[in-house]
Amino acid sequence: MKLFDAHCHLQDPRILNKAPKLISTALDSGVLYFAVNGVSEKDWHLVKEMGDKYPSVIPCFGLHPWYVAERSPSWFSTLKEFFETTPAAAVGEIGLDKGSKGREIDFNDQIEVFRRQLQLAKELKKPASVHCVRAFGDLLQIVKDIGPFADGLILHSYLGSVEMVPEFAKAGAYFSLSGFLMSMEAQKAKKMLKTIPSERILLESDAPVALPNSELGSLFLVDEDPSLPKEFFAQGRSSTIPSDNQSTIPSDNQSFASRDASTLPKDMLNHPANIHNVLDFVATLLEISKEELAELSYRNAIQLFSYQGSKIHLER
Repeated sequence: MKLFDAHCHLQDPRILNKAPKLISTALDSGVLYFAVNGVSEKDWHLVKEMGDKYPSVIPCFGLHPWYVAERSPSWFSTLKEFFETTPAAAVGEIGLDKGSKGREIDFNDQIEVFRRQLQLAKELKKPASVHCVRAFGDLLQIVKDIGPFADGLILHSYLGSVEMVPEFAKAGAYFSLSGFLMSMEAQKAKKMLKTIPSERILLESDAPVALPNSELGSLFLVDEDPSLPKEFFAQGRSSTIPSDNQSTIPSDNQSFASRDASTLPKDMLNHPANIHNVLDFVATLLEISKEELAELSYRNAIQLFSYQGSKIHLER
């Protein structure tokens, strides 16, 4: 089974020093590619380095709405330079946010920064990974103004309404699904998923956030995650708790291991290999096999990320 992690942040300071092990473990589990999204001028160089080092990493550069207020006067020229020197890169993470964090950032500034980056993605003929929280009406209007997007638009961790799916799809959008989907009411999520055209479905981990709401025993763990008890790693255990062999878990932590994510520490880190839990959840709601979903989502991602200059395009 092959999977493509359509959106993650392996350059995040919480897991950067663990990235080699995270990538290795995820590759062994069947995740062949990772679209690693930068969020600000401060981490674009880290994303570039990661893309240069790992054949499996697709680098993406963008200014996330949470960091709009911190941008330098030369942010846009710097961004364009990164694309000039990194032809393999896609655009992301960019977007709009009216949530608790986004409300702290001037929304007109967010719109200006987002529109410039969206237009750049269209000019470069590259897909863009888009963050949207409580701003789907604004997003749809801008997408209609600037689009359609023949080279694709990724609505990452999509939690928008079922009614907007056809309009976004018509504009060239793909719908990327993460562990955050598990927070949506099941029937609502099922109805939304069944509206998405099968050729527009992607899967993502959004690591190190978006931990799937699953039993701890089914999850891959980030080594030495500070949110977990130290005893959890005391017997040399790492990366994952085998769900079929709970005896490897120190006895004092048996009850802890049976918890689901809703009772786990809120700052627990998400491993990119937990995309498998997203796969299982989405396949169940769509009433198809996880093998079928893995195949179609992988095929969709390969097509989307095969733009001129990309690693996938060069391998073909």
